Amino acid sequence: MATVELTQDNFTQTLDANDLVLVDFWASWCGPCRTFGPIYESVSQRHPHVVFGKVDTEAERELAGAFNIMSIPTLMVVRDKVVLFSQPGVLPEDALDDLISQAQQLDMDDVRAKIAEGQQA
Repeated sequence: MATVELTQDNFTQTLDANDLVLVDFWASWCGPCRTFGPIYESVSQRHPHVVFGKVDTEAERELAGAFNIMSIPTLMVVRDKVVLFSQPGVLPEDALDDLISQAQQLDMDDVRAKIAEGQQA
């Protein structure tokens, strides 16, 4: 699957309509972002059931601000509308493939229960 441009207008709808969404927060002037872009695109071809979204932080400042993006590129992994991972930096292809596999294997009922426990503490 090719990457999808995410904006303020389609971000929530994309997360609501898909089980697993990866989000790359980037900007055209960012050298590491330009390094990560082809890696992200390549990995997206191997995972057709995963949505690979890209948020241009220059065009979508409010969206980047809503997720406290302080450094780019930042990769965020969202499954069933739960942010499982958010970290700045460039990941190699094998690490990105592994991250996707780990996200797919999680028991989301267990994840939600742990989140609920944390909120009660």
